[in-house]
Amino acid sequence: MYGRKGYQLVKDFASSEKGQIKPFNSKLFDETVEECNQNHHVLQSLIRKMQQEGLDVQSNRNADHYGALIHHLSLTRNKRCLMAYAYNRAEIVRDLAWTVGLELLDLPPDIQERLATLEKEYFKNHSVALKSYMGKVGIELNVDMVPPKDPYIKVRVVDDIDEGIVLSDKTTNFARHSMHFLKRTDAEPYIARGLMEELTS
Repeated sequence: MYGRKGYQLVKDFASSEKGQIKPFNSKLFDETVEECNQNHHVLQSLIRKMQQEGLDVQSNRNADHYGALIHHLSLTRNKRCLMAYAYNRAEIVRDLAWTVGLELLDLPPDIQERLATLEKEYFKNHSVALKSYMGKVGIELNVDMVPPKDPYIKVRVVDDIDEGIVLSDKTTNFARHSMHFLKRTDAEPYIARGLMEELTS
């Protein structure tokens, strides 16, 4: 009751690896919201009780005052935990648009399954805003910030990719475990999705 659910929610988020996202814990999220409602209800009833007794809520220092204070602090803590949970997950969702791709279908299926419906909508809206801005300024912002030494890289196909994909000016077939010498900009989306890996040696 006293901020425990919010603590568990933040602990659940913190238990995942940095930059990774676990499935949205809607059960614990809803329980935290319910705990907030309980705290708010008790807080309001204690304030009403003091007002009915003719006591000044601001200056009175009886048991009801301290009870109301505890419920207020618990409510505030839970709200901060809810906001931290939602904000930190939103940060990871934003980063996915920069590192993996601007289309929801670009995200690996296991990541898509972990996102709540509103997070998927947030991802789409963020991607639309990025595309719109990049279209206006005429710059691809989601490529490497540091210019590569060579515009071409050697890659190995890790997982099945549809045949007949057009890259730049040619059509290429990517058989599993085949190696290719591709433009970095063509290969990066596939590397980000785990379908290819760069060969550095």
